[in-house]
Amino acid sequence: MMDLSFIKSLIEALDESSIDSVDIERGGTRVRISKTPPAAPPAPGAPVQAVPVSAPTAPAAPAASAPAEGTDAAPASNLVDVTSPMVGTFYRAPAPDAPPYVEVGSKINKGQTLCILEAMKLMNELESEADGVIREVLVDNAEPVEYGQV
Repeated sequence: MMDLSFIKSLIEALDESSIDSVDIERGGTRVRISKTPPAAPPAPGAPVQAVPVSAPTAPAAPAASAPAEGTDAAPASNLVDVTSPMVGTFYRAPAPDAPPYVEVGSKINKGQTLCILEAMKLMNELESEADGVIREVLVDNAEPVEYGQV
């Protein structure tokens, strides 16, 4: 875990350098510090949801939010759980009036932002680790999440 003095020293070092941003992971905690301001932060109380991701079955297959009647859901082996890398508050969108980063049925790419996790007044973007389709969102906007929670 990172302590406040370490984070302050990162901010000072970034201010004195020509680097625009730094992204550090230490002990399971990831912090991104940037000189360029991000989009407006989400309003307090806006829900953020962790989302299981499944690999697309075919390139031209349309995204579906639920399996068709009479068919089974995708096998569990095709699903990838997205877990929270930290304790914080989950936000679905970059701002209260902005659309969510993803919806059920959204096709996503590796590295695409899925949500924001706020921890210690820092907004941390959670990025997808795989290409796929969002099958389910399990957390409400502005709800607290625990480390490792799906």
